[in-house]
Order: sequence, then C-alpha cells, then structure tokens
Amino acid sequence: MTTTWPDASPPLVRRPAAEEEHYRDFLTGPGDERRPVLVVTGNCQAESLRLLLDGDDVRTVRLPPLHDVRPHEVEPLHRWLARTDLLVAQPVRADYRGLPLGTEQQVARLPGTAVVAPVPIVRYAGLHPWHLVMHPPGLADPEPPVVAYHDVRLVAEAAWRRAGGTAPQPGPTAPARVLAVAAASVAELARREAAAGAVPVSDLLEHPAGDTVRTVNHPGNRLLEPVAARVRTALGLEPRATTVTRPLLTSVVAPLEPAVVAAHGLADEPRPDWRVGGTPVTAAAVATAQLAWYAARPDVLDLALARSAEVRALLGLPGPDD
Repeated sequence: MTTTWPDASPPLVRRPAAEEEHYRDFLTGPGDERRPVLVVTGNCQAESLRLLLDGDDVRTVRLPPLHDVRPHEVEPLHRWLARTDLLVAQPVRADYRGLPLGTEQQVARLPGTAVVAPVPIVRYAGLHPWHLVMHPPGLADPEPPVVAYHDVRLVAEAAWRRAGGTAPQPGPTAPARVLAVAAASVAELARREAAAGAVPVSDLLEHPAGDTVRTVNHPGNRLLEPVAARVRTALGLEPRATTVTRPLLTSVVAPLEPAVVAAHGLADEPRPDWRVGGTPVTAAAVATAQLAWYAARPDVLDLALARSAEVRALLGLPGPDD
C-alpha cells in the first residue's frame, strides 16, 4: 500500500484559454503582496487544502497540480517560491516527470526565513477496501475505464477468466477483513508521515464516518478541515474558521457497501452506485467495462495482480496463481 506518482512526460502544449484564466494569478506572479504568501504544492488534494487554509492573514494562490505543470510553468512556480513565506508540500521526488519539482528542489527556492509544513498524500482504503489506484512509471494508460480505480474483485475475476477457470464465489465480506484493510491503510499512512516528518493525519482515520473520504485518494471535508487546522498550527498561524461551505473533491464518489457500513458501525446508509460528475454509475456498468478492458490489457492486469496481492489476501480474494 505504497504511494507512487505518475511518471509520464509533462504535457508540452499550452493550456486552453479558459485554463490559462483559471491559473491567471499563478502565471502573473505574486506582485507586491504584503501579507505572508502561503503556497500549497502537490496533487488534487493540495488545492482543496489551500482553499481551507486561505484567510485574511495569508495570501494563497491556485497552482496546477504538480502532475499537470507544463515546462513553461516552472518559471512562474519558481517566482512564487522565491516569495513564499509558508510552504505546505506533499512529498515529491526530485526531477519529477523531468522537471525540477521535487520537494527538496522547491525548498531550495524558498527564502531563508520560510516555514515548511510537509503534509502526506492521503490514501485510505478503510471505506473502500476493494479499490486500488495505480500510477506505475513507464506503463501507458494504466487507468481503467469509467472510474480510475481498480476493484480487486474484478482484478481477481479477470485473472481467473484469463486462466480459463472460474473465480471462487466469496460470501459477504466479514467485518474483520474490512477492518484489517483499514488498519493496514492507516499503518502505511502513519509510516509515510513519520518518514516525511509530516503533519499527522492517520489518527483522524481510526474512526471514520461515511463521508471521511469520497474515494481511496479523495478525502472529504470531514477529514480535510481538521488537517487544515493542524497545518495552520504547524505554520505558526492563528486558528481560522474555514469559509469553504461546498463539498470538496466530489468529482468521483465511490459506493459505500453494506459490509463497510457494518464493519465500522457507520450511521450512513449503504450506497450501491458510483457518482461521476454528479451522475450515478452502477457498479455493474463499471464491472462490464473494466473486465473487457483487462482482457485487452494483460500488462495492466499483471501489475494489478501484483500490486493487490496483500489486500486480496486480507479480503480472501485469491487469483488463479495464488
């Protein structure tokens, strides 16, 4: 249950005009701002965290997620970093996607008086124990269709089909299996927090609610708000009530299955469907599309089998070679 970042080459084209306008302040630069400048770098979680950290005591700026930074946008990022007083950074390796975007490379651009608060990339499988995100370096188009999440039940079924066999039909997933995946997920996040010296998040996941995360890699407001409060403390800022009232990171919302509700004792009702862009998508539609895709992408299936071995063992989902 490790975190990896995509390693494809950065886009070479300029952004459409609407996107350029979306990032206008970033591309223009910090100007003569007198408030402390607070910059948050990372993936899609970083922008949500920035919104929650924004206040009358700091100047923040909307940045592209680092996996979408174009080569010509490195220079504007460096201009902002040179003016940054407070940096909130998710861990990124050096020369990420061929650009100088690594965390240490960012820190090297800061003024000597800047304060840095590392934050972990949140991955939590406790509410969606069957789901897996993969961004392996060097593998083209590894995301499955309909939703960009691999379901290890479908991975196992696809492997059995390829082998000419029939997957064992498991009964309802026992609460102990769901909780085992949740515990492993929290332990991995705690390990990464300690390694990075990051603001702690893992303890907030020990007793989740149904909306703590939308998917395994999209936290909800219920989690992001206390994380933002901890980041403010780590940066030496005074507490501020958030002005964000809308739900964050809702582009994809995964089902909440009865086994998960039972295992965690949630007050929420189960949800059988995905929601993608606000539209319901049935689990059956996802299964049909992804099983056909695995049949056409044995390279991805092989990697998904390897990456999911631990969680499949916890959930009792053997493949034909296990």
